Order: sequence, then structure tokens, then C-alpha cells
Amino acid sequence: MLRSISAPTNAAFIVMASTILNMPLNVGTIKGLDCRSYGNLKPNALPIRPSVSALPYRRMFVVKASTNDGPMKKMGRSDAECEAAVVAGNIPEAPPVPPIPSSPAGTPAVRSLEISRRPRRNRRSPVLRSAFQETSLSPANFVYPLFIHEGEEDTPIGAMPGCYRLGWRHGLLEEVSKARDVGVNSIVLFPKVPDALKTPTGDEAYNDSGLVPRTIRLLKDKYPDLIIYTDVALDPYSSDGHDGIVREDGVIMNDETVHQLCKQAVSQARAGADVVSPSDMMDGRVGAIRSALDAEGFQHVSIMSYTAKYASSFYGPFREALDSNPRFGDKKTYQMNPANYREALIELRADESEGADILLVKPGLPYLDVIRLLRDNSPLPIAAYQVSGEYSMIKAGGVLKMIDEEKVMLESLMCLRRAGADIILTYFALQAARSLCGEK
Repeated sequence: MLRSISAPTNAAFIVMASTILNMPLNVGTIKGLDCRSYGNLKPNALPIRPSVSALPYRRMFVVKASTNDGPMKKMGRSDAECEAAVVAGNIPEAPPVPPIPSSPAGTPAVRSLEISRRPRRNRRSPVLRSAFQETSLSPANFVYPLFIHEGEEDTPIGAMPGCYRLGWRHGLLEEVSKARDVGVNSIVLFPKVPDALKTPTGDEAYNDSGLVPRTIRLLKDKYPDLIIYTDVALDPYSSDGHDGIVREDGVIMNDETVHQLCKQAVSQARAGADVVSPSDMMDGRVGAIRSALDAEGFQHVSIMSYTAKYASSFYGPFREALDSNPRFGDKKTYQMNPANYREALIELRADESEGADILLVKPGLPYLDVIRLLRDNSPLPIAAYQVSGEYSMIKAGGVLKMIDEEKVMLESLMCLRRAGADIILTYFALQAARSLCGEK
């Protein structure tokens, strides 16, 4: 350890080395510095003049406390002997206090600000920053959205680099296995349904032999402890591409749609789903689904309600993945207006009173204020969906070298957690979990 020592002329000074020495020195008579006379003290590489008698009063020189870089040898003393030595004034050796680092040339000399609170004190080292970190991010916080289809091959999704429509028998099981290896044990399924099975009333949604129920049974057989979330909505099964039944004048019928959603949720629960997730935004659907599940003996199945799902432009890549764009119009009569904030409280109170177990905000990052609103107004777990548009933008920015993809990915997920999300539905689940586990 380096120590700067001032060498005043004709003065006695103390040098700390392998032992503490108190010896008078007439610095003016020294013609050379023989460090062997002082334990292990060695001069550094800076030149030392042969004689220091003519040095200015505050001229500095630097010495090294010890050249022994290995572990210190024990003296073989008992605790009592060590205490007695200290009481007698024989203080054990210790490295000197390090010098105050010098400022660069030109730094102005100013008085210290008279402030008692300096927040930077708690940020000054990695250990302190880690100790005081308020928000944590873990693979256990992730729910991995997975697209499935009837085919055997995994089909890449052009608008979502790194994402695929997975073959339900093979590719899906492999992807789930990879996720579990890094601590992601929750998934949510989204099916690409053949066009021939789509109808105006979406009856395929509650077919017990349909793609989603079959997939649930396969996954539960392979991974009994896997937590499976399902999507409850008609748009993947509707020939109109809407989340509900469409009347001839274009109106989305609410209560008739809820009737279909109840049958869909029961079918998924029967197959082994752990959490059903109504994403349709129909009024009253949470209470109706809760009653339907309980009537069929599925009191243990949870409901994650898409409480604040906005009519967002960030969903585009997802609709390509499922080929589920509305055949006409948009979804603004049932999904929320992106300009609205207080309206989320109305949805929150309705879903709570109807028996929701988890409340979800979608999209995620552009709606951090809404996540915080729900967090501050409900004791229920809060979920956030980092949607396809968010994912694709980060991926595109990384490919173009405009951003550091991995750092932005992890920061975006941390921000969702900081805003109040307990769990995050994200297409980055596998990649982020690998990063958190130190894998590449």
C-alpha cells in the first residue's frame, strides 16, 4: 500500500512497516535512504535525491508498506496474549492510511458545500449500490409467451426476430426445457389456429381436443410443475379477427361473447391450465368466468385479468405471429383509450370485486404510470406485458448497433419491475434469464 509521508527537516517521524518504530532521525544528515534498515520499506519507482537536507519543508516522497503480497503469517499467540500486547501499547502492524488522491491540474480550489445530505455517498461503490438496490430482477418474475401451431416445424416470425411459431409436439417442449434450465417456469400460450376452423362465434375456442387443450395436457405430462397461463379471447378463433362476436352492423356483442369465454376458460382449466387470462376487455367477464370455473370444480384455477389493456399500436408484430388482424375496423370499442389514466381505476375495481387474482397492464413500458397506479391502489399481484412492438424495437435497435441490446433489454425489464409489476410477460424471458444467470 502506498503512503505519502512529509519529511520536515530536523524532525522526528514515525514509519509504519512490519513493526511500529519510534526513532529520532536527523533528516538533514541522511545522504541516502537504506530501506533495509526499516523492515520491508521500499521506495517506489520515483527518483529520490541522494540528500534530502535541502528539500523544501513539505516535499513528499512515497514508500511501500510491504513487499509481501502473500497471506500474513500468524504469530502463534493466544487471544489473551494479543490483548495484553495491545494493552501494553504494542499495537499490531496495519497498512498506513491511503493518501487523498490528487485532483487534476486546473481544478478550482473551493470550500466544501455545507450540505448534510449527499445521496452520492450511497452510490460510491458497486457493493453499496448492490446493498441499497430497491428493485430486483429474477427469472422467477418472467412469464414466457409462446406461439404454437399445428405443424411440426418451427416457423420464424419475421417481425419478431428470435421468435417462432413452435410445433406443439416438439419445438415447444424444447423451448420450455431451455427456459426451465435458467429458472423460467411460467409460460403463456398463444395459438395459430387454421383458418378452416375459424367461425364468427369462435366455437373452436372451447374444443377440448383443440390445439391449446392438447398442448396443455402434453406439457403437464412432461413438466407437472410448469405454471401454464392461457389466453381467454376469441380473436385467434374468430373469422372476423375480433375478440368478441360481431353483430351484422359491426358492433361487438358483450354478453354473448362472455358466454363463449366462460366455456373457453372451463375447457382450458379442464386440460390443466393453472391461470386463465381473459384478454378480451368485455365488461363483466371476470365475474362470469369465476362463477363458471367454480361451478365446474376449478376453484383452484386463478384468473389473471387484462385489467388495463389499451387499444395500442404496439401490437402489430403479435398479430402477424397469429395472423389475427381484425377483418375490419379496430378494437377501440372494447380496449382502452391510450389517452386515459383514471379509467384504469374503474377497470381495477370491477376486476377486484369480480374475483380476479392478478391484474395486468398491456402494453408495458409506455404505460409505466398505469402500472404504478394499479400497484398503489390494489393489494393484488400486478402483471405487465412487454408486448411485441416493444420487443421488436429493442431487437431492431440492437441489430442496427444504435443501442446495446442486452443492456436495454435488462433496463426495460427492471423499469417494469420498479413501476410495480410483480411478474412480466416478455418475449425476452429466455434471453434475459440467461443473461441474469451469466450465460451467453
